[in-house]
Amino acid sequence: MNDQVITVGIEDRIATLTLNRPERLNALGAGMREQMLKALSSLGEDSEVRVVLITGAGRAFCSGGDVKEMSERQDSGAATRHPVEIQPVREKILAVIRTMPKPVIAVVNGVAAGAGFNLALGCDMRIASERASFTQAFVKRGLHPDWGGTYFLARMLGTARACEFIFSGDMIGARQAAEWGLVNRVVPHEKLTEESRNWARQLAGGPPVVLALAKRGIYRSMESDLASALEYEAYAQRVVWTTEDAAEGIKAFVEKRSPVFKGR
Repeated sequence: MNDQVITVGIEDRIATLTLNRPERLNALGAGMREQMLKALSSLGEDSEVRVVLITGAGRAFCSGGDVKEMSERQDSGAATRHPVEIQPVREKILAVIRTMPKPVIAVVNGVAAGAGFNLALGCDMRIASERASFTQAFVKRGLHPDWGGTYFLARMLGTARACEFIFSGDMIGARQAAEWGLVNRVVPHEKLTEESRNWARQLAGGPPVVLALAKRGIYRSMESDLASALEYEAYAQRVVWTTEDAAEGIKAFVEKRSPVFKGR
């Protein structure tokens, strides 16, 4: 068994976190949750990292919970944790992604099923290979959605389509996912790495303080009224107005050149 079920590489201020169990289609087992939480927490605090990409090794993004591992443990008589017992870990992972003061992009290279699909939905944005596919497979295993599936899908698709998707467990392709607004971009499979890094590079060149505050504002607004959202925007604008990056952005506009943001 590969002990490094999560790998992390950092280049050009872009971190790539890879789910690394290709032999199990990157199913969430073998300590993957705990390693993922540790890695994401570290990346969230690393001021040198401006964008985080999450992807999968091999031909899948993530096939969800490791049902085969659960079955093997049951057959062997080995004790296994009830799903409720691992809930705090997955809750912490989603919380870290949501509150991390930098963009997190799911790079969906293949199947994203069940918890794997919902992990992708928990990211800020998603880019998918044309070979990617998506399914809420829980119902076909007699299980209830977790990793925020009911939360994300109801907000992204509306309740009727979320019900259809979750109740049926049907699979959709990358193009349909994009039409439904679940995926931001679909690219040829052989261009996925290049296109995802180009996108990340563009974001990494942006003003970090602005991106952090805007990300927070977007998610706050989902649970607030207009007056509260406007109040937060005014607060954020006051904060960034005094930064060096704001001065650089305005100066660059006047001088008709690209700004160079330093995060100050």
